[in-house]
Order: sequence, then structure tokens, then C-alpha cells
Amino acid sequence: MQNVSPIAIAAFVLELAPAVAFGCAAERIARTVQRWPLAARIAFPALYVVPYILVAVPQHIFQWRWLALYAALPIAIAALLQQAAAVDQEQQGNWRDALILLLLGLAVDLRWFDAAWPTGLRALNELLLVDIGLYGFQAIRQLSGTGFDFHLRWSDWKGGLRELLFFTPFVLTLGLALGFIHPHPNLPPVAMAALRWLMIFLFTALPEELFFRGWVQNLLERRVGRRTALVIASALFGLSHFNKRSAHFNRRYVLLATIAGIFYGRAWREHRRVAASTITHASVDWIWSLWF
Repeated sequence: MQNVSPIAIAAFVLELAPAVAFGCAAERIARTVQRWPLAARIAFPALYVVPYILVAVPQHIFQWRWLALYAALPIAIAALLQQAAAVDQEQQGNWRDALILLLLGLAVDLRWFDAAWPTGLRALNELLLVDIGLYGFQAIRQLSGTGFDFHLRWSDWKGGLRELLFFTPFVLTLGLALGFIHPHPNLPPVAMAALRWLMIFLFTALPEELFFRGWVQNLLERRVGRRTALVIASALFGLSHFNKRSAHFNRRYVLLATIAGIFYGRAWREHRRVAASTITHASVDWIWSLWF
């Protein structure tokens, strides 16, 4: 991989650590953060700028505007979500939640901040935005019902794989009819295939499921109900794929991703578990990578 170095690996580990910590002990972290003075609570996530500095300085691409962005954005998000927690204690959803989700979603989908990172390391930006979102929604907002938990349960596998079985006939029939998928087996050794599934699970499916199901669908349910929230979150998930695998608006991908979102959302909402929908999502992407 281009531009990978010991410093880049260190930056990756620094970014991965908060996500792992929230996945293992979100409630404990939230309780600890809530005991801090307000100013410390709001200012702390400015430390998320450190990975950018570690990567940018040795690569000679450091710019003060990106430093300011990665220092100020987490503080602004924490401050807004602190306000949301104060005025919306019932957690029915607030305009501040919507604004932050819109900002994070567009920043990733339209690659607003990718230019800050060297070629080959731009995924670090997405992981950093996940960290910022986790701190804001889990530690400051203390949003309930997210289901971001690395302690996998049997029910996660049961629900996730069930929705995979339900979704498979839809995607095969419609995908082949639209000419979007073309069978061409690409079967690596078993160990490599298993590693590929794990990588998709952790770095592709998990961040998307946290965002669209744990945050977006979760908050929408409180305003518009379960069914409408499922449809809206799935449509937004589909639209987020408009520029994938195409230089223009990819209508077929949007349609198939929207349908996929219905099944991912069903997996999540059964027990409000991001792990369940991530299993469905990762398995769909994995099968696609092996056979289509």
C-alpha cells in the first residue's frame, strides 16, 4: 500500500484505539467523561488532530488549515451535542443531531477532507471521523439504543445471517436483470477469504452500519416510527452510493443499496445491535467480492 510507514501505522493505531474502546466499554467511557468539567469534556476531542500531524509532517503535506479543521471540528461537534443533550433529555432527536450527521455523512461521501491525507492513507480520514462521531454521540450525547458493541452475541449472527438469506434472492434477481452484477468467481484460499471478510466487517461495513443504523435510523425512529425510519435510513444509505463505481449518478447501485439497507436495518432493529446489521452487510460485500 502506498505511503504506509511506521509513522502511518502508529497513526492508524491511535485512531483505532478510541473505536475499540467504545466498542468494548462505551457506557464506562461515557460515565467517566461526564465526570469531567464541562470545558475539559468539550476540549478533549481536539486531541484527535494528533494522527493528522503524525502523518502530514513527515510526508511534507502539513497545512495549517487542516490542523485547524481537525482540531476545531471535534470541539464544535462536542459542543453542539452537549447542547442537544441539555435541551433534548428525552432523546427525541434535535436539529443539532441532524446537522452533525449531515456534515459527517457528506464529508465522507463527497470526500471533502481527503486532500489532507497522502494517497493510500485517505481511509485514515474516515476512521478519524468515526472517532469524532463516537465521542460526540456516545460520550457527550449518550445516545441510547445505538448498539455499538464488540461483544458479539449468538443473536447477532442469527439475525444477521437470516437477513442475508432473505436479501440474497432480491439482489441476485434484480442485480442480474439490471446488468449490475456479472458472475466471475474469484476464490482465494480459505484463510485469505476469511481475512477478507474480517477486513470488510471492520473497515467497511461497521462504520457504515454505525452511521446509518446506530445513529440515523435510531434517531429517526423516535420522530417518525420504525417503518418510516427504516425506509428513510435505507434510502439515505442507497443515495450515499450514488458516486460509487461510476463517474456519474449510479442509479442501479443506489437502487440495490437502498434495498440492501432495508435488510440491514431489519437486522439492526431486531435487538438494536450494530453487530447484527454489520454481519449482514459484511457478508453481502464479501460474497460480491468473491463471486461478482
